[in-house]
Amino acid sequence: MVVSYTREHVYRHPWHRVTAAAWRKFTDADARVAALSHILEVQTLSRRVDAGEGRLHAVRAISGRAPPLPFVLRGLLAAGAGGAVVLCVEHTAVDGAERAMRVVSRNANLRGLVHVEERCSYRPHPDRPDEWTLFRQDTSIRCAPLAAVATWVAEMVERRCAERFEQNASKGREVVETICERLAISDHGDSVGPR
Repeated sequence: MVVSYTREHVYRHPWHRVTAAAWRKFTDADARVAALSHILEVQTLSRRVDAGEGRLHAVRAISGRAPPLPFVLRGLLAAGAGGAVVLCVEHTAVDGAERAMRVVSRNANLRGLVHVEERCSYRPHPDRPDEWTLFRQDTSIRCAPLAAVATWVAEMVERRCAERFEQNASKGREVVETICERLAISDHGDSVGPR
């Protein structure tokens, strides 16, 4: 069984501000203390600019605390996965000319238990392209077929992971909104100039 869902959110901020905030989401000190306290570390593995395409490509590794699992699986997680830490790899492509940013994230460990893939896009909103940004998130969560795990347990793991993933995604959107607000204040402050 696979649990999948799609969410859309409209940021009432221009594309350049939202994408700048999205880049900072996991490294923002305020967010790491509160909303995204489950994030342990973020490392940039590579980044390059493709001059021919005019795109920025980046790969980051993100580690975070795993969500609580059913009791029957906690022993498997601790013994087979080196503790309750989830490692994810995030691939990002930014096309400034097209004003498009795409992010694909997958878990790198615990794949014997669960596979999570998230695909996000940030584009100017079709109705107000210079003022708003349309964020789309497609997520799929699949529990691996383990002989030792009954189907009902696999489904429970998928549901629990989806619930936690959705909670964390909501917190992430809130963090991006907060950073956008700070950037907006900074943008307006820079344009005012000396008095």
